[in-house]
Amino acid sequence: MAKVLIVFWTGSGNTEKMAEAIAKGAKTAGSDVTCKNVSEASADEVSGYDYVAFGSPAMGSEVIEESEMEPFFSDAITKLSGKKVAVFGSYDWGDGEWLRTWADRVKEAGAVLVADGVKAHLEPDEDALKECEALGAKLA
Repeated sequence: MAKVLIVFWTGSGNTEKMAEAIAKGAKTAGSDVTCKNVSEASADEVSGYDYVAFGSPAMGSEVIEESEMEPFFSDAITKLSGKKVAVFGSYDWGDGEWLRTWADRVKEAGAVLVADGVKAHLEPDEDALKECEALGAKLA
C-alpha cells in the first residue's frame, strides 16, 4: 500500500478543500493517506512517504505562501530526490505561473512530477475537485 503525504497551506480554505479531495482520491485508490496543514508538518516526515503532494495558493507576485509553506518546502526539497510529487493550489489573479515555477523546482530537486499541477480559480468548483480526486488516484 502506497503511503501518501499531503501538506498544504490555506488562508481562506480553498487549498484545504483541494487537499481533502486529493486525499479522498488517494484513499479510494487504496493508499494510506496523511493530510496536514503545513503548521502541523515537519520536513523530515517527507522521507517516510512514497508520494508527496504540496498545496499552496498563489501569493504576492505569483509565489507560494512565504511565511510557512516556502520555509517548509525549502527544507523538504532536499528529501525529494526520486520521490513522486504533485503540486496544487488556488489563485485569484495571473495564469498559474506560481504552480509552474513550483513544479520546476520539484523537478530540479530530482523528484518525479506525477502530473501537471492542479489549480483552481478561487474556490474550487466541481470540476476542480474532480481533478483533485484524479490527482489523488495518480498518487496511489
